[in-house]
Amino acid sequence: MKIIEMKNVSKYFSLGGDKLYALKNISLSIDKGDFIAVMGQSGSGKSTLMNIFGCLDSPSSGSYRINGVEVADMDKDAHAELRCKTFGFIFQRYNLLTSLSALENIALPCVYYGLENKTRVEKARKLLYDFGLENRAENRPNELSGGQQQRVSIARALINGGEIILADEPTGALDSKSGEVVMDIIKDLHKKGHTIILVTHDQNIASYANRIIEIKDGEIISDTTKSGAAYKTQNTETIKKKSRFSYMRYQFYESFKMSLKAVKTHKMRSLLTTLGIIIGIASVASIVALGNGSQEKIMSSLNSIGSNTIIILPGGGFGDKEANKIKTLKISDTEVLSKLSYVDSVSPNIAAQGLIVYKNLSLLSSLSGVSAEFLEVNNKKLQSGRRFNASEVKSAAAVAIIDQNTQKEIFGTRDALGEIIIFNRQPLRIIGVMAKEDEFGPVNMNLNIYTPYTTAMYKIVGNQEIAGITVKISDDINSHLAEDNLVKVLSALHGKKDFFTINSDSVRKIVEDVTNTMTLLVSSIAVIALVVGGIGVMNIMLVSVTERTKEIGIRMAIGAKRKNILEQFLTEAVLLCLIGGAVGVLLAGLFSFAFNNLVDDFNMILSLNAVLIALFFSMAIGIVFGYMPARNASNLNPIDALARE
Repeated sequence: MKIIEMKNVSKYFSLGGDKLYALKNISLSIDKGDFIAVMGQSGSGKSTLMNIFGCLDSPSSGSYRINGVEVADMDKDAHAELRCKTFGFIFQRYNLLTSLSALENIALPCVYYGLENKTRVEKARKLLYDFGLENRAENRPNELSGGQQQRVSIARALINGGEIILADEPTGALDSKSGEVVMDIIKDLHKKGHTIILVTHDQNIASYANRIIEIKDGEIISDTTKSGAAYKTQNTETIKKKSRFSYMRYQFYESFKMSLKAVKTHKMRSLLTTLGIIIGIASVASIVALGNGSQEKIMSSLNSIGSNTIIILPGGGFGDKEANKIKTLKISDTEVLSKLSYVDSVSPNIAAQGLIVYKNLSLLSSLSGVSAEFLEVNNKKLQSGRRFNASEVKSAAAVAIIDQNTQKEIFGTRDALGEIIIFNRQPLRIIGVMAKEDEFGPVNMNLNIYTPYTTAMYKIVGNQEIAGITVKISDDINSHLAEDNLVKVLSALHGKKDFFTINSDSVRKIVEDVTNTMTLLVSSIAVIALVVGGIGVMNIMLVSVTERTKEIGIRMAIGAKRKNILEQFLTEAVLLCLIGGAVGVLLAGLFSFAFNNLVDDFNMILSLNAVLIALFFSMAIGIVFGYMPARNASNLNPIDALARE
């Protein structure tokens, strides 16, 4: 039965306007089980013929059929499938992958065949045993002799069946003894039913064949058949076809393993590839952590003016020159506002400046007259003591609460509760000490005292003018709608709008927008660093493709399809970027840890979202910038790739 048929096959290369022929009108047929030797001097065209036999190259014209199927009608993946399942290549220079062990080199074609790891390892070990290499399974090619490497190459050619063995000068790089061993193996393969096509220029090697074809200047000048029968071809092994999903999962897993091995084998190249990604991701993650920390710090400080609160002040706004002349805010306003259904509590504010006198100390301080609810209204807390109550407000009791600055400057570490201080000649008994607050902006060094507003009006200031009103809105009410209603009510009471309002939620929103904008701005700069890192990945991967062209050619020769090569290099790029991203996140985490231990009043916050986003960007960069090198690798011509040294 004819396994190979050629009719008028020619192969030429264009040189200027001329055609340079490597093969001219080759016509021949080969039966299953034949042992063919193709002879000729260097440049005669025998290697070109071998490459066309093995679908590594294609003819310029003519017909080439395998098992009755026209090869020209097949696509590149179909050619790869033939190289994987039908052909087995034995190269003069062995063409083993230096990063793989002998066992892995032999088993590699099974990856593209679709065999599971356990099955292919068992087959590879059996072949190693058959060729006397069972003790060399874990050795890499550079740890094997030439004869041993060629035996590994033969075992690789047989792992998927090797119905047709293509041997290109299989003994050309061996000493005579090793050459004899290899030829005995090939002769034995012929006896087992393999079709052998051997290329040589050595008459002694050709004598092993039962048919000798001699080529000169691209033409067959003789085709001689010796006595000797062809052997019956053995049935090649078939495997159960996987479902599309199972095959995709299998190939992805194998690509991931090969990519991981490539990364481990070329550590320095991998480090240089990922360096830009590491720097970019570490920068982005650190900047986001700084932004999160600064936003939390600012929000914590803004909480000191209360949550869902509205401050009412006299005048048309900040900087109003006439504000000091406006005296229309009254206690009666607070009473009206407190009765509104959407108002939770109200506190007036009466401000005064004066001296605190305690024993032999005399210090300038500020006093605020407030209501019993001022702690809730302004979201303040006590460190010790108690607040003044409604009865103390009503009776204008001479009690006070001091802040941390006053505690520190006057009493130091001593307990201030129960002590008497004098403010503008008015004695006040301390009943509480405020807790320390997070502050936004410059540190407040003022000494602050809080008393009932009645005490401030009747015993200290001597009038009923108030500096402002703080209103806390109920939590279930929209503060902006409440603010609009407050303005309408007060404007009606005063007959005009002679005040302005500050909504804590509006301030908070502005600060959030500003911090988010700044974080976005600085993150954008860091993203540029990521893009630069991605370009670096692409460049190094392109160089890697160039360096590994021979490897790609070998993989294609033993059955790798274009999508296998594309997937492997793309997976490698994504893996490198993910490793870079993970290292970058780790560096950002270490930086955050060190920063938080060195700085007391500010923390970097590295959130899980930031980590996930960083890793997502790493993967995206790997896909975007790894695709071009991977595509270039998959588009290589097998014969050109194999010729690259």
